[in-house]
Amino acid sequence: MKIKKTTRKPEPAAPQDGRSVVQRALAEARQASAPPSSAQRSAEPRSASPQGAKAPAGQARTPKPDREQPRGDKPTRENPDRAKPAAAKPRGERPPRPAKPAGAGGAPGRGRGDDEHQPPGTQRLFFALKVPANLAGPIREAQRKLRGNWRNVNADQMHVTLAYLPAVPNERVDELKRLGVQLMQDLAPMQVHLRGTGYHPNEGSPRVWFVKVEAEGLTELAQALRDGIHELGLRTDDQPFKGHITLARKKGPAPRVPPLIFTQNWQAGGAVLYRSILRKTGPIYETASTFRFRAPLPTEPATEPTPTESPTPEAAIPAQAATESSPASTTTTSPAPQAAPDHQ
Repeated sequence: MKIKKTTRKPEPAAPQDGRSVVQRALAEARQASAPPSSAQRSAEPRSASPQGAKAPAGQARTPKPDREQPRGDKPTRENPDRAKPAAAKPRGERPPRPAKPAGAGGAPGRGRGDDEHQPPGTQRLFFALKVPANLAGPIREAQRKLRGNWRNVNADQMHVTLAYLPAVPNERVDELKRLGVQLMQDLAPMQVHLRGTGYHPNEGSPRVWFVKVEAEGLTELAQALRDGIHELGLRTDDQPFKGHITLARKKGPAPRVPPLIFTQNWQAGGAVLYRSILRKTGPIYETASTFRFRAPLPTEPATEPTPTESPTPEAAIPAQAATESSPASTTTTSPAPQAAPDHQ
């Protein structure tokens, strides 16, 4: 019996890709654990409908995972009702801003501040000398020289401020009236003189045009009023006193007027306590009380008569004898009534 010899075909050698056996094993393990490719997914039968695809009839829809609540007030599937906005916090009244120092009685042009907030239950007051109406003509003539955004002060509103109080409680106004009577009843009328014009501030763009005033005892009266106000526990502007009358205020670019000199004056017979009420067009001043300077004006000391020389004997001659001795004197000297019959 013949035994047929068979020859085994040699197995094809693995492709030599330059990797070791360990490296190939690691690569195969990574490939096995990797997610299936798109081609493999398309070849596999679908066991469940993907998210967003319609499920077959009779099959329950798989619930979607919970989503984060969106911001805002948009409704969601879990909460169909629109979210209510948070309740606004109740607004309380703003605390009053501290009053700015207006300084009507100090440096010219510091102003009362039209946008200044007035604390409730208080008044804006100031002591002042009133400018008489007979000065309105010269002042208006000077105001005509202004150009641009200058706003003139009406003559009936002009005054010389002595002390300014930005916020006086209503119940304490009577104390200021008593103070004014106490300080001014022993004063004599003052002779107030107008001087030259000026600007405040003097450098840069000025805001106020004014005329200076001077009077004997005016500065002392202003200081006495301020001291008395402070003793009452009330506040003033606490600025150095500078006697002036505001003629105009500037609201924008405007040229200056060369300096002017006034020669007018008036006799101030008293002072006024004014109440300042702010308006968009400017402040309005109301009279709260008036005070008279009741002391008499100082009189000049009497001068003693100068001694005269004793008359000479010739000067003591009677008039009748003088007329008889001098014929020429009869033509220049009027005869006495009782001597008239002698000349007839």
